[in-house]
Amino acid sequence: MKSPGKSETGTVYLIGSGPGDPGLLTLKGQALLKKADVVIYDNLVNSELLNWVPEHTERIYVGKKAGQHTLRQEKINQLLIEKAQTRAVVVRLKGGDPYIFGRGGEEALALWEAGIPFEVVPGITAGAAALNYAGIPATLRGMDASLTFVTGHEDPAKENSDINWKALAAEKSTLVFYMGVGQLPKITAQLITHGKSPQTPAAVIRNGTLPDQNVLVGTLETISDRAKAVRLAPPALIVVGEVVNLREKLSWFEKKPLFGKRILVTRAQGQAGSLADLLREQGAAAIVLPAIEIVDPESWKSADEVLAHPERIDWLVFTSANGVKRWMQRLFDSGVDVRALGKIQIASIGAATSEALKNYGLIPDLQPASFIAEGLIEAFQTVSLKNKTVVLARAEAARDVLPETLKQMGAIVTVAPVYRTILNSRSREMAAHLFEKPAAFPDWITFTSSSTVEKFVQLIGAEKIPQVASAVKTACIGPITQKTAERFGFHTTVMPKQFLIPDLVKALVSYEMGAKTRKFQKGKIT
Repeated sequence: MKSPGKSETGTVYLIGSGPGDPGLLTLKGQALLKKADVVIYDNLVNSELLNWVPEHTERIYVGKKAGQHTLRQEKINQLLIEKAQTRAVVVRLKGGDPYIFGRGGEEALALWEAGIPFEVVPGITAGAAALNYAGIPATLRGMDASLTFVTGHEDPAKENSDINWKALAAEKSTLVFYMGVGQLPKITAQLITHGKSPQTPAAVIRNGTLPDQNVLVGTLETISDRAKAVRLAPPALIVVGEVVNLREKLSWFEKKPLFGKRILVTRAQGQAGSLADLLREQGAAAIVLPAIEIVDPESWKSADEVLAHPERIDWLVFTSANGVKRWMQRLFDSGVDVRALGKIQIASIGAATSEALKNYGLIPDLQPASFIAEGLIEAFQTVSLKNKTVVLARAEAARDVLPETLKQMGAIVTVAPVYRTILNSRSREMAAHLFEKPAAFPDWITFTSSSTVEKFVQLIGAEKIPQVASAVKTACIGPITQKTAERFGFHTTVMPKQFLIPDLVKALVSYEMGAKTRKFQKGKIT
């Protein structure tokens, strides 16, 4: 919306990011993040949502915590106006829903008064989502037929409270208090004083919808002391009503096999999502720390020479999905299409590599059961390679066992580097923060290739490895990755039989489920 009579400016989008789980961002919100010129975001916004933001986009943190304000609200309002005067798409990313205790209304009014066009993209509010994830239905026929959202943190400048405690205490309603942990004793006392039964069920939900979600259950009489005993800190919601009793039956989120486990993903940014998503589906906190970056080789000379005469190639060998994508892109960039590969036989290592080929309408002629170079060498034993031209489209730095063995089998081998893996230096700051203190260490580190191991070591520093390796469990894909990890001092706790991302997640689930069973049998879980 825009107030009348103002000149052209950019548009400000007030977007609700949802309660915390990045999967709960709306599709419209995601689409706007992808084309934002500047993103101004809050403390309660999940940082993983910024992965949707283009690298060139300006990012401005204006988060607020209790007693700690990066910018006062008036300054945030002015910042939105200023950015809209020089940027086309200004995203104001807010936790939950912009208009439910998010001060989005104040920002919208400031924009209207300044003549700045704005739109509001609703978000899932924590008052609904956190209850769902805690196993507490906000309403239930015959129990609590209405729902009331209440601020637990009124404007401190006001002399008198605007909350009608007598009405709240009298209602047969589910009450949800936002931002009220610091006021919990006052809130429970007011409800009891105004007639609410001290035995009314109550709960406090901290970090709702996130893998470190914590739910305390009690009554109006006991919940404050329980929260104090465990030093429960914000952000948290307070829920009051009979529906709280249903948590015992309807709790589901905390029952996921990897719930509460913090698992580091070290794959390249564009590939980390598939593993991270599978981990989150199992309840884990997937921490994406891209250790590597996929870039062009130092020289395209070898690849370009063979691409200039594809009719001379007898066998084309791919050892990774990255190799497939980079080779095909170079092929297309040279003005040739996939028909040029029509008479060439193709060999691939790994199911992911074969899937990447299928995306271009290509099915490998040779694929070993074992997803390593030695497996492909064994498979080639059934093929005559004498005087055959074999091209290896692969990473710039790779083991020599495959090309050297193929030469011994009579092949004329050309290694054509189509990419290289380098250190993702943009991850240094996050790595330093994550591994600064043992208390912040993740539970698991996943390595999917030797390069992820090597670059991870560079990221955190070799001097840190003994401490990290002794405190964090390691999961690896493939024996080559495992050997590299062990060379640096890591002990591999989990390695799937099939060297695939879904199998890695299954192996992690199996291990953690087994660990829970072992603890239960020892009497450590009740």
